[in-house]
Amino acid sequence: MSPLTLQSKLKVCATEMRFLGWGLVGETHTSVCANRLILYLGTYELDGKDAYQGVSWALEVIDTSLVIRPLYLLIYALTDRKDSAAWYENEKECGQAILDFCQSTGINRSEIFFTTKLKLNNGYANVKKAIQKSVDECGLGYIDLYLIHGPIGGPKARKESWEAICDAHAEGKLKSIGISTYGVGHMQEMVDAKVPLPVITQIDLHPFMTRTDVVAFCKKHDIAMEAWAPLVRGLRFQHPSVTQLSEKYRKTPAQVLLRYSLQKGYVPLPKSASKGRIVENTQIFDFELEAEEIAHLDTLDEGLTTDWDPTHEP
Repeated sequence: MSPLTLQSKLKVCATEMRFLGWGLVGETHTSVCANRLILYLGTYELDGKDAYQGVSWALEVIDTSLVIRPLYLLIYALTDRKDSAAWYENEKECGQAILDFCQSTGINRSEIFFTTKLKLNNGYANVKKAIQKSVDECGLGYIDLYLIHGPIGGPKARKESWEAICDAHAEGKLKSIGISTYGVGHMQEMVDAKVPLPVITQIDLHPFMTRTDVVAFCKKHDIAMEAWAPLVRGLRFQHPSVTQLSEKYRKTPAQVLLRYSLQKGYVPLPKSASKGRIVENTQIFDFELEAEEIAHLDTLDEGLTTDWDPTHEP
């Protein structure tokens, strides 16, 4: 399969087939982007029972409300919520929810697109161990997309982490590989080193943080962009420009922001533990923002970060 451009991926997924997104499989620098249907669910800050329930609800929604096959669900398993020195993980619960769903419905595991992240850039051997632990914890046999959580640790640490991830990809443990919260300098480092480039980068991205430099770099190097916190954590739901569009299209502010992200060519990743909101997040394919409205939303950039932002880490 030949690689799809970012524009053609959006056309296939959002326009021609009214798909929710795209999956990542195969071999285009690190993966080929295919026209898979994806319902995005983030599990950030969802522990144990909440993670299991949220994933179960999302799988139920995608199975009962959509008839297009194949269906794919993108689930982020690693939460980086911190409590003192402890990190809370939910890979096991997310994986179990997927396995239970597949067993009860007869749907193949291959129809579920599962993603998790590397916690720490702490050396090649440790990263390989962390990858194997994630594969074992989720119990799914392999991970569809694996991301470096952030550029922390310096050039040497980033290089060793990426080498380990690329090797695990070659071994078949990881079907696709990417990065998260990388700045342009970190990505240029990868280009200069002539290593396989990530298929996707995940970053805080919305009308109030447009990151034009990162977007331009990714477009140049055909790196897909995933927007975490596409809803700005609700901080701008009452912004006049958002409420005006919400009233015009009779959609919620969240749906307007998700539609913006989709039409920009990003992969929106809303997090929710609410069944109602999970359903709501899928109801964004019966309207389209006008080009002028997208352009206006782009002018709202205020450099608003909704969480940590290590894009300028050395």
